[in-house]
Amino acid sequence: MRVTVDEDKCCGAGSCVLVAPEVFDQRDDDGIVVLLNAEPGEDQHAAVREAAVVCPGAAIEVSE
Repeated sequence: MRVTVDEDKCCGAGSCVLVAPEVFDQRDDDGIVVLLNAEPGEDQHAAVREAAVVCPGAAIEVSE
């Protein structure tokens, strides 16, 4: 799995961090997504997929 984020689409809702905190974080100054791990382990795949689905800005892209 490969994860990419589009900071321009991110609205700073933080849904991704709540679902997959080992993969996503937020910048302190504006809340924009920070990708911690672009190639998460298999144990994180379900959480990353869920984070992409719940992202209100559709800023997370997952490729298998």
